[in-house]
Amino acid sequence: MSDCLFCRIVAGDVPATIVRDSARTLAFRDIAPQAPTHVLVIPKEHYDDLPALTATDLDLAAQLLHDAHRVAAAEGLVETGYRLVINTGRDAGQTVPHVHVHVLGGRALGRLG
Repeated sequence: MSDCLFCRIVAGDVPATIVRDSARTLAFRDIAPQAPTHVLVIPKEHYDDLPALTATDLDLAAQLLHDAHRVAAAEGLVETGYRLVINTGRDAGQTVPHVHVHVLGGRALGRLG
């Protein structure tokens, strides 16, 4: 999708600080980090949100989570812990309509809920 920010990053039309590039996913640093480590992991194929992805390609959904863990490991977050966040829909705070996993860590993140 030419109007999708993340698709434009995948295409190389918008610059990003890439931390991992696999066959089906791309990981890059968030431009407005909410933690010392804040990396987004996206599928290279466009899916608006998690329901669209899981309805179509469970293997890619699993790969997305696997690669998010690999990013956390490469960033040195496994021993102390990290958070994975997938916002789905406006009320959840999804601001880019392309499914993505936030990998957050590098400090105590506090409890949710």
